[in-house]
Amino acid sequence: MKNTPPVKRRVLNRDKLEADIVAEAVRVFAECGYEGTSIATIADNLGMSKQNLMYYFPSKQALYQRVLDDVLDEWLDRMEHLADPGKDPEDVLRTYIQAKLKFSREQPYASRVYAMEVISGAPLYGLQIRERVVPLLRKDIEVFERWSAEGRIAPVNATHLLFAIWAMTQSYADFATQMALVLDRKALTRKDFDDAEQLITNMVLAAVRNGMSIQRG
Repeated sequence: MKNTPPVKRRVLNRDKLEADIVAEAVRVFAECGYEGTSIATIADNLGMSKQNLMYYFPSKQALYQRVLDDVLDEWLDRMEHLADPGKDPEDVLRTYIQAKLKFSREQPYASRVYAMEVISGAPLYGLQIRERVVPLLRKDIEVFERWSAEGRIAPVNATHLLFAIWAMTQSYADFATQMALVLDRKALTRKDFDDAEQLITNMVLAAVRNGMSIQRG
């Protein structure tokens, strides 16, 4: 096996170090919030100097932006798959709910950082949300409306359906501590997520199946 060229090795090392910095930043931002987090704390936790960390991320806001970009990239990729008019609507929704809960289970800190930003009014990330989330949301809504017009799903307010899916799935990251306290355990288990997936999926599919939507009188 040939040795890795020095230039490629340096790139790999840089990528790994950046990933390590982002991973620690996610945890600290989730626990302390943006205002309560310092670059010095993140650097100290990683055993590196503040100056060294700032070589990769020149400011706290740049690091925060990277953390939120990574979260949004993952979520928007899922939304891209959601807006596929050629697939079976129920299969698409099942897969989407499963993916959202998997993210909450595997990356709870990332979800919490995003939630904290939004709850505070998105002062540092509102523009990105408007520019990236809104167009894709509209695309998804168009697909739902097409499915409804074709009789493949019941008439449904697609915007609020997606809001409900986001709220239900992301709460298993953002409010996991409260849930664990109610369940009298240290943390949510894989079974908790499996049970949540089954319930949320059943509720969502019931809302989109023809003949099962509730009409307001």
